[in-house]
Amino acid sequence: MWGAGSVVPVQAVEVRGDTLVVTRMHERKEKDAEGREVTVREQEILEGRWAGDHLEFTTRRQTRGGWTEPRRFIGRPIPPLPPPPDLSRIRFGQPIVLFNGRDLTGWRPFGGRNGWRAANGVLINDAPQPEGRHIAYANLRTEGEFEDFNLRLELRLPPNGNSGIYLRGIYEVQVADSYGKPPSMHGMGAIYSRIAPTENAARPAGEWQTYDITLVDRHVTVILNGRRIIDNQPLLGCTGGALWSDELRPGPIYLQGDHTSVEYRNLVLRPVLK
Repeated sequence: MWGAGSVVPVQAVEVRGDTLVVTRMHERKEKDAEGREVTVREQEILEGRWAGDHLEFTTRRQTRGGWTEPRRFIGRPIPPLPPPPDLSRIRFGQPIVLFNGRDLTGWRPFGGRNGWRAANGVLINDAPQPEGRHIAYANLRTEGEFEDFNLRLELRLPPNGNSGIYLRGIYEVQVADSYGKPPSMHGMGAIYSRIAPTENAARPAGEWQTYDITLVDRHVTVILNGRRIIDNQPLLGCTGGALWSDELRPGPIYLQGDHTSVEYRNLVLRPVLK
């Protein structure tokens, strides 16, 4: 799992002496001087060495101008997954209304140009995109941070709309205009690039849709428009765009705003009582 995007396979993994070496190939489409589409491939090398309870990594990437300067980061083991919780025995606390319907109290934008505002009980992200280029708009996160919970909300997308709901700031429940398409790990209701829904329960763009999401012991249940499409499934790691990779720390609810416009309302969270 890289910092953004999908879970992707790597080209090779090997151990050279005391060093773990991971090779990834990046591919993208470009037009050559004659206007023909060509595939450009760039290699990325990660090298990691064990240092006590963690791995110390460097990563560098081959570009047309040569190799980039190494960047450094730390990798830690993911704690073992607990068994699936018995949701019938889970007790929830008093509901917390995350959005007051009037303003952005309790929320803060981050990561780009802010398009978020409140109007008539709706949390609105205005993110128009000019033809031929992409503007990076801000995401929006709660000031509060949470552990395990049930989250209910409503949302509405424009045609080709794309957003996401991050649980604890690290697991993205996909929000996308995917009405009528086969279920996939990148469509409405998926845990992005990790868990595909059992069916596509999305409604057409322009209609209000409901989510009922439960996160307990790193297992997730997703009910979209009254249909249970992910049933108490394990989360094997964070998703692209996660605020951090620590799966045990509390985190915010964050709404993805950097793709397209989207609307949310009636966001209510019930924390799990320990």
